[in-house]
Amino acid sequence: MKKAGLFLLLFMAFLPALLAQEFNCKVQINTQQVQGFDRSVVSDLKTAMTEFMNNRKWSNYNFAPEERIECTLLFTVSQIKSDEFKGTFSIIMQRPVYHANYQSPLLNMIDKNIQFKYQSSQTMNFSEGSYSDNLTSLLAFYSYMMLGIDFDSFAPDGGTAFYEKAMSVVQSAQNSGYTGWQAFESEKNRYYFVEQFLNKAYEPLRTFLYQYHRKGLDVMADNVTAGRKVILSSLSLLKNVYDKRPGLFDLQLILDAKRNEIINIFSKATPSEKNTMLRIMSEVDAPNGTRYREVLRQR
Repeated sequence: MKKAGLFLLLFMAFLPALLAQEFNCKVQINTQQVQGFDRSVVSDLKTAMTEFMNNRKWSNYNFAPEERIECTLLFTVSQIKSDEFKGTFSIIMQRPVYHANYQSPLLNMIDKNIQFKYQSSQTMNFSEGSYSDNLTSLLAFYSYMMLGIDFDSFAPDGGTAFYEKAMSVVQSAQNSGYTGWQAFESEKNRYYFVEQFLNKAYEPLRTFLYQYHRKGLDVMADNVTAGRKVILSSLSLLKNVYDKRPGLFDLQLILDAKRNEIINIFSKATPSEKNTMLRIMSEVDAPNGTRYREVLRQR
């Protein structure tokens, strides 16, 4: 009985931490492009990144195990020199669809400017508002961005607090000497990834995330016609942003994540819905216009 009581007390003590974990992130490291490196260091790096993403408390919300955000982070290494790593991050995240055995893609992107220092058994320290090292800043930035996008898909402007935290990471890394953090470097980097989600001029992108997923996809399990109707209407929000700035980085990221799903959804739509979708997406995502036209041949 005493052991059972002790177990219960320990379980209750650790329960808040268990519930607080937001991510189920699968970290993979591809080293095919490099030779002559210490494989044990790479193994340690993978473990450290996985634990940093999955075991840290990133928000004040308690996530049940089935609510954790599913994501994959692939680090493709192009160079290892002493303790300096260079390469790319490929990041994929998904969200569950209500009453469906299906995960909807929210993000599918590549960051080509990954560089950081790491030594075996290095402590992964991160404190909001300050800069420790580039690896923890990178992981924290993408954690906050994924939380922001996920929360936006469940509630109007639900991700604002997380985008603000991501911007704080960007600001703290301004003088780090590493690329990807500053506005003048490129219009498609980490700075603009978060800035555009916080920019009121492009707010329809965030409204799209909510309407498309919460009012559209989450409804389709119970009412396909009603859910698809909302999704069709939400596409006009992408057109709104496209008309303001056709080459917007965040618009392209959303298109890359949702393109295949949109084509799937409208493959069984009415002819009128197909034509409306095609008219919008052929303009908003012109390089892939032929892909959208495939739905006209499907019944």
